[in-house]
Amino acid sequence: MPSVTDRYDPLDAQVLRDPYPLLAELRRTKPVFWHEGMGSWVLTRYADCVRVLRDHALFARDPRRTGGTVPEPSLSVQTLDPPQQSRVRSLFMTALRAQDLAAIEERARRLVVRQLDVLAGAEQFDVVAELAVPLSVAVVADLLGVEPPPYAEFAAVSDAIMRSMDGGLDPSLVEPGRIARQRLSELVDGWFAASSRPGLLERVRQAAPGADPMARLYVKNTARVMFQGGYSTMAAAVGNAVAVLLAHPEALERMRDPALLATGVDELVRFDGPVQGTTRVAVRACRIGRADIAPGQKVVPLFAAANRDPDAFPGADRLVLDRTPNPHLAYGWGPHACIGTTVAQAGLRALVAALAEHPARLVAAGDGVRRRTATMRAYQALPTLLRL
Repeated sequence: MPSVTDRYDPLDAQVLRDPYPLLAELRRTKPVFWHEGMGSWVLTRYADCVRVLRDHALFARDPRRTGGTVPEPSLSVQTLDPPQQSRVRSLFMTALRAQDLAAIEERARRLVVRQLDVLAGAEQFDVVAELAVPLSVAVVADLLGVEPPPYAEFAAVSDAIMRSMDGGLDPSLVEPGRIARQRLSELVDGWFAASSRPGLLERVRQAAPGADPMARLYVKNTARVMFQGGYSTMAAAVGNAVAVLLAHPEALERMRDPALLATGVDELVRFDGPVQGTTRVAVRACRIGRADIAPGQKVVPLFAAANRDPDAFPGADRLVLDRTPNPHLAYGWGPHACIGTTVAQAGLRALVAALAEHPARLVAAGDGVRRRTATMRAYQALPTLLRL
């Protein structure tokens, strides 16, 4: 019989359907193991994952620190480590804090309510195409202050970029991802060239240094990453959250209580989160658990496993809507966490509030189909219908 580590194939159909039993077995028996397909050490315990994410001196996000290269289109706030990262990240976080997130959340709620009104008169529909994609594009565009691109067209570009994140497992995904990033970069260039309506992008453009070409490159690429990353993470989180609510209808009923809405949405993304892991590179030799990590070796903190670690989350396999504190890793952690986390959570609250208040009840209309992606846990399709 294959060992537990050999059975962990993140693209296996059973693992895509429900990775958590296997991840629990790995946490118990092989919390740190070498995965040949990823060419990486994989971490499954919360404490080990947070240790790696915290220690920027020892574990690099920027491959140039260990002799690697980064193509110009990929240079962004997400490829830099502190303290080099601080200037660009601070620029975006300052602009983010200046936005009226409550107003964005309310506009998102009204958008979902209108969409539910339309769908309530229809037969079966796909949550991904009819709710997750339009909501996520609209919310991120609203935050940035730009005209939303056509939903289906942008979803295809985003999908190619998201799949290319698994290029280590399937090299054929890399080139389509590069082409998609180029298309998205052209869209962002147009936003910077044109006058924007009030929003995060306008504030960034006003505050960004104008003379330094590399600074402008990092700012533009970070805007692209924020749009794409915010959209893809939110769209994945919406599909996962709706699937959890379909399986736990009592949870949606309970989240009619405004006091449970915020903690409940946070728990939904811990319970079945969008981002499955990230990669760091060891700058020098170190030891994690019983594993000796050599300089230059990759290390993958597996968020999906960490978020179900009972040492960090009592009753980790239960949905606890009032769980506090809830220091999950569903959007990453620390300075490399998704910049759009707060707006993603606002979009999810808007979705759940609209579903809870709508007179029609959302029910499953068949089995959902998972995307065959390892880095992002998302649905390809999730059939449902609304019953009055």
